[in-house]
Formats: sequence, C-alpha cells, structure tokens
Amino acid sequence: MNQPTADVLLDTDIGSDVDDALALGVLLGSPEARIAGITTVYGDTLLRARLAHRLGALAGRDLTVVPGATETLSGKDVWWAGHEGRAFPDLEIEPVRDDIAADRFLVDTVLAEPGASDVVAIAPLTNIARAIRLDDRFAPGVRTLYLMGGDFGPRAKAEHNIVSDITAARIVFGSAVRTVVTGLDITTRLRIERDGVETIRAAGPYGEALAREIDGWTGFTGESWSVPHDPITALSLLRPDLYTTERGTVEVTDEGLTVFTPDPEGRVDLVVDADVQGIAEQIVTRIVRAQGL
Repeated sequence: MNQPTADVLLDTDIGSDVDDALALGVLLGSPEARIAGITTVYGDTLLRARLAHRLGALAGRDLTVVPGATETLSGKDVWWAGHEGRAFPDLEIEPVRDDIAADRFLVDTVLAEPGASDVVAIAPLTNIARAIRLDDRFAPGVRTLYLMGGDFGPRAKAEHNIVSDITAARIVFGSAVRTVVTGLDITTRLRIERDGVETIRAAGPYGEALAREIDGWTGFTGESWSVPHDPITALSLLRPDLYTTERGTVEVTDEGLTVFTPDPEGRVDLVVDADVQGIAEQIVTRIVRAQGL
C-alpha cells in the first residue's frame, strides 16, 4: 500500500516540539521516500538546520539542509522555547548550505523536474509562501504539499503553524499547489506513550537522540507522552490508505482559524479520519528502521 518512490522536501522548525524530529525519523525510515533536502524556518534557522543535519548524521545520512526565513511574513513575533539544540554539543560544526536562500532552493529543486517532488511542511509556512511568490511555476510544479496545520474540529482553535504566519498561510492556501492537510483535530487523537518512547530509545544512536529530545520536550510540557503531530502528517504521504480525506478549499481568518469548505473542484484534501492505531505503529516502526537504512 506504499506510495511510489518520491523525492521529498521537508520544511521544518525542528528543535522546539520534538514532533519535527520524529517526522524526520519517519522519512529516514521509509525507503520509498528520498529526502531531496531540508529547509528550516522560524527563529534561529541556522541552529535548526545544524540540528537537522546532526540528527541525519546519527542515522548515517548526509542530508542537504538549508537555513530559511527567520522572521514571518505577517510580522508576528517568533515564539522560541529556549531549549532548542541544548541536548547536542558542538552543533556549530555541522555543515549546512548557506550559499542559497531556502525559497530559491525549494524552487530550483521542484523545477528541476516538475511534478516529481512532494513537500512536507510541518512549520509556519513562511518558506513555502516565499517560494510561491518567488516563481509562479513552483506551486503547480509541486506534486503534493503535505501540511500539518489548522484545526477543523467542532471546537476549533487557532493552530500554531497557521497563526504564527497568517499571511504565509493565506498565500499557500490561495495558490495552485495541491495540498493534503492534517489538522489538530486529527493529530491530537494520537500519542506516543512511554513504551513507544523506550522502543525508539533502544534503536541505536538515532533512536537514543530522539528519545532525549522527547524527554526534553515532555520535561518542558510536564506531560508523560508525546503527541506526534508532524509524523502523522509525514505518514500521510507514505500510507494514504490509513487516512480518509475530503476535497475542498481552506480559508484563514484574521484570528488564524482555518475554515474548510467542501468543493470537488478544490485543491485541498482535508484529512477527516484516520486509523490511529495503524498510524502509531507505523510511526514507531519507521523511526526504529531509520537507523538501518
């Protein structure tokens, strides 16, 4: 039931909530996905890029990582937890690409073979919006954008990735890019409990590093579990059979709320249901497998 092999671009604010690192692990543990590059966004993107490269190296990969936009298009201040990167010494030695802007890297990679690259966006959408603005061929050239963002439940609230840069979110949802969206109403149904964390911890250096990141995040939040928002989104690319979607459009309000309207001609496939148990098993299995691929 896996998707055909695809080039994947990951756009991430890795380093705050541990779920970005878990999503990277899912992709690293998926032989049907080739990570063509990673762009970082929101705040200290150089630190985030170095962290992404370090995690890849722990799994035996030399990833291409490009630091991206540090500030939002909307002008909203960046939220910074303060613990980013602290679990890893000497991050400044990690090689990242500082010879190209992230939006240019995204555009060049997609347009090198239009329709061949998927983008997994698990952060505020500043980099993606800048790429759309940079070249009008980018949005239709992306095969599919897999986006973690919004909240589409009956008691919906403004979700971080959307409300952090409403301007960028509106550009993305108003563009020609085909998008699969997984919102908080789906991701909050799933947790990685302690037994899953310990399974990950036992999976070599990469698993140990991820478990330390989970420990750091749960220590920050005071919870004993991790909600894997971003790996759920990454897995929607790899195992679409585990997800139920509805076609339509999405508008973003001034408050950052996301409003979905069913429309068979729309460009957004909204995840409206998911096999929670199957997804949880796949997340842990693929993260464990990342060490051996």
